[in-house]
Amino acid sequence: MIFIETKRLYLRNTIPCDADVMFDYRNSEICSRYQRGQTKDYEGIVELIERRKNDAFSVGNPFMVAVTIKETNEMIGEIVVLPNDRTISLGYTFSHKYHRQGYAFEALTVLIDMLHKMVPDWEFISFTDPQNIASIGLLLKLGYKNLGYVPSKESQVFGKWIKAGTEEEIGKLKK
Repeated sequence: MIFIETKRLYLRNTIPCDADVMFDYRNSEICSRYQRGQTKDYEGIVELIERRKNDAFSVGNPFMVAVTIKETNEMIGEIVVLPNDRTISLGYTFSHKYHRQGYAFEALTVLIDMLHKMVPDWEFISFTDPQNIASIGLLLKLGYKNLGYVPSKESQVFGKWIKAGTEEEIGKLKK
């Protein structure tokens, strides 16, 4: 099912034929060096796609979105949406073959806008490795604020539509 259409992309459910592409980029040093906990073996990816293929676009449950080139339906990346306690956490990985072409920005912009319209009073959080300069730049371009490094998460934390209380909580985690 296609959730969102942009000028160049579809954001849709994963499908079995995505496994080869996902295996390729999840096992590429360029893409995987900053990722933690992602399934990388082929059988695990096939199982992941099978589990996530019917995910619904919702703020009630986590879901995975395949980002595809509109003209070919080729998967070029994935976005995971984790709603929890009035907060949306986003994670993403895009194929190294499509870096620096604006695809991640395009996909995340429309996804974030749509989610924010659904839950305008919720906060949005993303975590990234502090050395992942490209991801940090993307989050800043998307309007996220750098909330600092949190040692317990081994991550730089970024937030959008963050309330003062949340900033204070993150400040305590930085110590």
